[in-house]
Amino acid sequence: MKKRALITGITGQDGSYLAEYLVGLGYEVWGLMRRTSLDPMLRLESLVRKRRINIIYGNMHHASSLKAALEMSRPHEIYNLAAQSDVGISFFVPEETEDINYAGLKRLVDEAVRINPKVRIYQASTSEMYGKTLPPQNERSSFKPVSPYGKAKLRAHKTIVEAYRKRRGLYICSGILFNHESPRRGEHFVTRKIAISLAKIKLGLQKSFSLGNLNARRDWGYAGDYVRVMYAILQQEKPDDFVIATGESHTVREFVEAVARSLRMKIRWKGTGLREIAVDERGRTILRVDKKYYRPVEVNHLRGDSMKARRELGWKPTVSFDRLAAMMAQAELKRFRHMKSAV
Repeated sequence: MKKRALITGITGQDGSYLAEYLVGLGYEVWGLMRRTSLDPMLRLESLVRKRRINIIYGNMHHASSLKAALEMSRPHEIYNLAAQSDVGISFFVPEETEDINYAGLKRLVDEAVRINPKVRIYQASTSEMYGKTLPPQNERSSFKPVSPYGKAKLRAHKTIVEAYRKRRGLYICSGILFNHESPRRGEHFVTRKIAISLAKIKLGLQKSFSLGNLNARRDWGYAGDYVRVMYAILQQEKPDDFVIATGESHTVREFVEAVARSLRMKIRWKGTGLREIAVDERGRTILRVDKKYYRPVEVNHLRGDSMKARRELGWKPTVSFDRLAAMMAQAELKRFRHMKSAV
């Protein structure tokens, strides 16, 4: 009998990569998708067309829709990737962030256990739970979140993942993933915004763009690598939590530079702080710093220590920082060239 997996947030970056990976392993894959006016199937087009996955409509706000999805899919494994995942937006919608990221997980787990007490559950936790904790951050580091997003994820981690595992004997694990990107990243995330903007500037489709804190440091990996470890975490004899990271950190400024290199664009930095700009080889301003893109409270430096995952799961990242930036840049260049030629 095929193993069955339910993926919440299947239409997102991680959900689409994970669905492909599990289908490749022979799983019967079910995905929970909320109804939206946008085109949520964009990342899953091939799998849907070939009927390789099963889509169920529902959302994390309502226990009834989660119950229906669980009864329909009867999963052996659940991967909870659904979230209000934009850290900046979480400052403006803290109640929604809490309801999806914490209460949503509680609804899901409570319904899942009633249907199958032996179900295995993966919870997508986040490096934002560390907040102000100095790097390197690992499983033993203290949590000091500063955003509503990080705080909601930490509450879910402490009161559901750790508590249900200890008090109820539930097989539930947490992957504390540091930033992971790909050409499928949402367009409002900074890495994708950089790749899109510079590709359009390269092709003459845009003159300039703005960013916030260029000095923020993040540990950026490739999402395709990170979904493999989600699966590995749920295959262990005993449930446990793992930090997943590359062990390297780079500034937003360095990401801009890496994308520009891939596009063969020469840029120079001028000014400092809020007056800092990037200019091209002709001296034209292509990037400005804008205070409105700063977060109310900034997390300055995240760099993960994933030695536990490397040792116990045999996992390691395969895509370097420069290759990741190039992958995203070239995908956007190809996309916009095609769009330009079609006009």
